[in-house]
Amino acid sequence: MKLKDIRKVLVVGGGTIGQQIAFQCAAHGYAVTLFDISPDSLRAAKRRIRAYGDYLVAERHIKQETAEKAIEHIVPTSDPGQAAAEADLLSESVPEDPTLKGEVFAQFHRLCPSRTVFTTNTSLLVPSQFAKSTGRPERFLALHFHQPVWVGNLADVMPHSGTSPEVVSLVRDFAKSINQIPLVLQKENYGYVFNAMYSGLNSAAIALAANGVAAVEDIDRAWMAVMKMSVGPLGMLDVVGLDTVWHVTDYWAKHIKDPQTVKNAAFLKREYLDKGWLGVKSGRGFYSYPHPAYQNPTFIHGE
Repeated sequence: MKLKDIRKVLVVGGGTIGQQIAFQCAAHGYAVTLFDISPDSLRAAKRRIRAYGDYLVAERHIKQETAEKAIEHIVPTSDPGQAAAEADLLSESVPEDPTLKGEVFAQFHRLCPSRTVFTTNTSLLVPSQFAKSTGRPERFLALHFHQPVWVGNLADVMPHSGTSPEVVSLVRDFAKSINQIPLVLQKENYGYVFNAMYSGLNSAAIALAANGVAAVEDIDRAWMAVMKMSVGPLGMLDVVGLDTVWHVTDYWAKHIKDPQTVKNAAFLKREYLDKGWLGVKSGRGFYSYPHPAYQNPTFIHGE
């Protein structure tokens, strides 16, 4: 396959990052199918995608016509057979569980054309953990996006040892075609490049909150004041989604059994997930939205 042969993109997972990937692909001329097992999630995704378009138009990132065409090019479905039909490239964004991801890929391997390239948007896992389950390991690798997709513009392209070099080149070219900066890794690495550094910051910030060392606001103020940033690590995690943050933290807590990581996972679940506080998408996380406290000009001074 060449880049010109990619016409239809299948996005599996209708959460925040799946919505953004779908819009970004559609805005750059690709036909997109957005698959999720939950019809309710797909209805919510349609609303969020339209809101993304309105925001990007208001910020003059794209024209109104481009936003409207992008929305028209996205077809939501909870029918896996319909989703897989004629897919040229699959982008997966389901929860951070290698067993679940393997099952999802195995299902779509049976349904997708043999030409379909499979990619995973996993945040902290590596593709070799479930490459065999895809049924097409030579046509599988990680293509990881950073939120928000249209601002970060960085896409990690991470093959495993069995990925075809031609597929690596194809996915790199695809990332460029949707206005991303492809960063091709030379070997598998948990957390890619940026996330490998960023996850250390996140873990430390969550630990400070879980251990009661300082208030959420003061943890973020410390980072914002010294680094001259407009948002702190906990505010940034609200954008990621605290359910995603918990899935990643809980996965590593169970695998490495580090006491602080276990405590971080329990803290996130008890204080946030169990209350339905998932961050920006639910209207509340570490902060309340749409007007979080850290956006107040006097926040940095403790007012």
